[in-house]
Amino acid sequence: MSDAFSNQDMDLSSGIAAFESKQFSRAAGLLGPLAEAGDPEAQYRVAIMAQNGLGMVENPLQAYKYMRAAAESGLGVAQHGLGFMYMEGECTDKDPAKAVNWFKKAAEQGLAGSQTTLAMMYEEGRGVEKDPEEARRWYRMAGFDDK
Repeated sequence: MSDAFSNQDMDLSSGIAAFESKQFSRAAGLLGPLAEAGDPEAQYRVAIMAQNGLGMVENPLQAYKYMRAAAESGLGVAQHGLGFMYMEGECTDKDPAKAVNWFKKAAEQGLAGSQTTLAMMYEEGRGVEKDPEEARRWYRMAGFDDK
């Protein structure tokens, strides 16, 4: 049993290393089965590859499915990625309110990019009521000084 677990760990590490060094075909081969088995780190990376056609044919449905699964498991970068999909209407229907919801989850985990995006959405009233005070609060969290 522990052998299977350590093999999965090794495949995940090797898959992430392949992904980060842009060896996407190898990454897809290693991470695909792990994503299917429910590993959030693998799901997030397979989603990016499927979304952009890296090492595999572009597959918006698979990209959305895995990004959502990884986001629902609590992976902050996947929550940000899913928020972006909803904000831009990539791989799913455009839904600014859902985008705000997912950016908020990622922002609450300390992701500065999500905090900044959320601040802009409050500033512009995208997916939420315009709220300059809330926008300033998220900008401050992201490390921007008050203007």
